[in-house]
Amino acid sequence: MKNQKRTKGAAAYSKSIGIFGRVVSREKKSAGTPPGTVVHTGERKTEQVVMRYFDYDEKTLHEGELATVEDSFQFLTTPTVTWIDVVGLHDVSHIEQIGKAFELHPLMIEDIASPRQRPKIEEYEDSLFVVLKMLAFDTDTKTIEIDQMSLVVGKNYILSFQEKPWDVLEPIRNRIRQARSRIRSKGPDYLAYTIIDAVVDGYFKILEEVGDEIEILEELVLSDVTALVMHRIHKLKREILVLRKAVWPLREVLGSLYRNETTQIEDQTRVYLRDVYDHSVQIIDTIETFRDLLTGTMDLYISSVNNRMNEVMKVLTVIATIFIPLSFFVGVYGMNFEYMPELKIHWAYPALMLFMTMVAGGMLWLFRHKHWF
Repeated sequence: MKNQKRTKGAAAYSKSIGIFGRVVSREKKSAGTPPGTVVHTGERKTEQVVMRYFDYDEKTLHEGELATVEDSFQFLTTPTVTWIDVVGLHDVSHIEQIGKAFELHPLMIEDIASPRQRPKIEEYEDSLFVVLKMLAFDTDTKTIEIDQMSLVVGKNYILSFQEKPWDVLEPIRNRIRQARSRIRSKGPDYLAYTIIDAVVDGYFKILEEVGDEIEILEELVLSDVTALVMHRIHKLKREILVLRKAVWPLREVLGSLYRNETTQIEDQTRVYLRDVYDHSVQIIDTIETFRDLLTGTMDLYISSVNNRMNEVMKVLTVIATIFIPLSFFVGVYGMNFEYMPELKIHWAYPALMLFMTMVAGGMLWLFRHKHWF
């Protein structure tokens, strides 16, 4: 029995740690490690590292997979726009080699290998570093899956790093394959905008799923007040906290992208980035609304539980009040007086029972008339 309790306690503790880890970033790197040390601190979500590339301009397009990191070196001096997408961060040697080839800052390479970074933007001499959070809602477990995307925007290239492949980037690849698409006639800054816009648009799908779950919980609170409903409310509230932590810093990132004058972002692209910024503000407002709705749902649950308890107490009080006078009459006839004329009358007992029934019925009528139950 003690071992079972310890096992359950350990499971609950590990579950709480998992929730804590999704809300509060925890690095696995040893204390005192020199700046720029590349250590993978995330979970291994893919077996092997996959590197895909798109090299294009308005007239030509080349795409495929890179067998080795050295194969990417051919794009260093090309005038075309090159997008190299790296899936899988557990093999840090690939990140280090790509960083060395494209002359990335050591701190940037360190942040790419650490997928618990806060969404941010950092400007270097010849490149721009952007960290985003890619999110997906698991309808089975009602949890939000989270992954980090790191973007490096250079003069004629885009480098993207992520833990596992996401379907949100596939529409962008299809647009690049179209010869007359706007992406083909623009620079790497516009490609970076399309990637950021696709990630932000994915947040709206999550908001729809969360909104549907909140509506279901509101109906359950009104119809079925159980501890399971309260558990689902708390669980969804934690997921919204994870969503808020991932989206809230994004507004600052997008604001810096379209306000600051950087050499990597052209003026024509800033207009589109401002539109994405407006979307981020809308998403944040929706998240705050969902938090208020969940708080109201929790209050409604507590009120429903209290009302049900009050109804139970009211019924018990009515029953106890009815039996008080009946107990009095029974007590009087239980004192065994020597001279009690009613004891010798044949119809005294049924008359007493009838009288007690009339008293109980009268009290019930009075309680109903007073709207006490």
